[in-house]
Amino acid sequence: MTTQRILRAAGMTLIEVTLVIAVLLGLITALFVGALAYKNGSDRAECLLISSSVQKAVRSYQNLYQLSPGDSLAHLGTLVGADGMFPVEPQCPKYGVYVWETTVPGNGVPYIDCNDPNNGATFHYPQRRNGW
Repeated sequence: MTTQRILRAAGMTLIEVTLVIAVLLGLITALFVGALAYKNGSDRAECLLISSSVQKAVRSYQNLYQLSPGDSLAHLGTLVGADGMFPVEPQCPKYGVYVWETTVPGNGVPYIDCNDPNNGATFHYPQRRNGW
């Protein structure tokens, strides 16, 4: 009795190759989504740090010159520049520009806003601003 052997060619079928490529693309997509979320989170953290620093500078200026909330405060001349508290104007890492107030803010009110130039929505606000 003779047994016949069916020899199978070594290698992968087209379905197996397609499946491997699909799995690799899914992993790469997850990697890029994670990297984008990390970048957005770091931009928000940097913007909050800048906002907090500006807020502290405004409070220091307010205490130094005995100003009250609502008193006029020059746009950038007193805070930014050679004689100011910041040598250069701070920039938002995501949108690039801040909207500066013209008066000393009350407690818990931010002095600068980070706005999306496309739709005007406000971003990067801290949830708790009690010490501001």
